[in-house]
Amino acid sequence: MAQLVCQNLSIGYDGKAILNDLSFSVNAGDYLCILGENGSGKSTLMKTILGLQSPINGKVMTGDGLRPNEIGYLPQQTMVQKDFPASVREVVISGCHGRCGFRPFYSRKEKELADKMMEKMGVGHLSKCCYRELSGGQQQRVLLARALCATQKILLLDEPFAGLDPKVTGQLYELIDELNHRDGITIIMISHDINIALEHASHILHIGKNVFYGTKEEYVERGAWHMLVGSGGGKE
Repeated sequence: MAQLVCQNLSIGYDGKAILNDLSFSVNAGDYLCILGENGSGKSTLMKTILGLQSPINGKVMTGDGLRPNEIGYLPQQTMVQKDFPASVREVVISGCHGRCGFRPFYSRKEKELADKMMEKMGVGHLSKCCYRELSGGQQQRVLLARALCATQKILLLDEPFAGLDPKVTGQLYELIDELNHRDGITIIMISHDINIALEHASHILHIGKNVFYGTKEEYVERGAWHMLVGSGGGKE
């Protein structure tokens, strides 16, 4: 079975669907970019996959040894979250919370994992710094380290690099590529930029009035990219 399966999924709010009868599957090691116009349901779909919101119809299933609590999540940051008054290490180790069970403390193994993920994301030297004093790019590296404390299998990223300068954005996309290609971590990312999606992803899910799911090569060959380019120059 695929790592993640969405079957006949209808999603929305207050019983009113914004996306109907969506079916697709994601295999281990895939890099899926979700594209679509504003209001098409991209973030709602991600929240439904995470179990933060119930579907109107259909179901989300995990397989290939993936448990629902082994999905890492990097949401869009609010201003309140960006101003969070905690140390970098405290933010990162909070990703181990799901491993603690009923323990009111973190184990030595969990503390070592947090240290390892900080080094991996290049923020180990910032462990004692206050999170809110970091740059936007540094904050995203910290949040990636936290997500990796939760899982080494699959990451869901909701436009994680919006608002960052091009150089920092490029560095972070390279980091995500490494996690995918070197470590085999499955990536599901919402993006507003078709060019970024075609450069980095292995698969594309475009949702809206028209729905496409397949490899990025199929997306281009079938002219499906016109669904976005024709309605906004490749951006939402």
